[in-house]
Amino acid sequence: MSKKILTAAALALAMLFALAACAQNPAQPEPAAAPEATPMPEEPEQTSEQAPPEGENGAYELHVAALLGPTGIGMVKLMEGLEAGAYSDLDASVSLAASPDELTGKLITGELDVACVPTNLAAVLYQKTGGGVKLAALNTLGVLYVLEKGESVRSVADLAGKTVYATGEASMPEYIVDYVLSRNGLSDAVTVEYLTEHAELASKAVAGEVELCILPEPFVSRVVAKNPDMRVALSLTEEWNAASPGTQLSMGCIVVRSELLDDPAKKAAVDAFLRAYADSADFVAQNPEEAAKLVVRFGIMDDEQLAASAIPRCNIVYIDGEAMQQSASALYQVLFAANPKSVGGALPDDALYYLG
Repeated sequence: MSKKILTAAALALAMLFALAACAQNPAQPEPAAAPEATPMPEEPEQTSEQAPPEGENGAYELHVAALLGPTGIGMVKLMEGLEAGAYSDLDASVSLAASPDELTGKLITGELDVACVPTNLAAVLYQKTGGGVKLAALNTLGVLYVLEKGESVRSVADLAGKTVYATGEASMPEYIVDYVLSRNGLSDAVTVEYLTEHAELASKAVAGEVELCILPEPFVSRVVAKNPDMRVALSLTEEWNAASPGTQLSMGCIVVRSELLDDPAKKAAVDAFLRAYADSADFVAQNPEEAAKLVVRFGIMDDEQLAASAIPRCNIVYIDGEAMQQSASALYQVLFAANPKSVGGALPDDALYYLG
């Protein structure tokens, strides 16, 4: 029994996990990076569509989507399993998109049941739909790193008095950087200059035109591979976790339409998907070289060596339950303080979280 795996026609691999990141940066002809903060989606025109039919194995057929980039990488083993008909309790079709904007309307209208999106977008959609979308799991931790041409930066404190180039202004990356600097007492001691595109900043770093920059994976691996003078100096995920004990920075997550959870058969399909995703994420994290082959095969990235290098720093995980809620809630509080629109205009309540 074969399952259909649909890949996006456009493999413009740009950014957003960025946690993420993302909708505010247009897709570039580079490997997609974690999405950044996503703006409030416009209300799509409502359509009357029939629910997807039962799948070939009798399970409810889920319509699933993921992004080209870190938020989709954790799904590749699951996609392989679907293609091979390896699941007796799961039937799903999977599509890939270059931008969160391609997914928001389909989630609202019900064309999609499950999606891997930037973590802040879960809150935005929850507010926009009046609780019609729930956060089921975190699937990507932070993917932002400080790169340095040199050896002087060994801690956040070493950034004092320096200029750092970054991307993602007025979106999740900026708010994460600001939070880390603030918690280390460096808000006024570090100059951050923002460029519009990841690809532009990565090119400058490769050319040696900047000495310090902040980029997401997989651009980090691209820069390090092409310019051996550049090194990974700091992980903003580690710095966030140190500044916010008991939480983990997450830039990517899995959302599900709430109404599916009210129907036993559909809820069973969702739970089967989440179990399969957890196994897939574990495989990817433990076997980056094997996973890289699938990442290229399914069109998420086009360079197997680059994918194998990037996967460990993409922080692919599966976190659900109370740990998910605690980490996501901490992130939403930071984003809300920085810009309420980044989480849909209000802090989401506990009903956002699907705890199983």
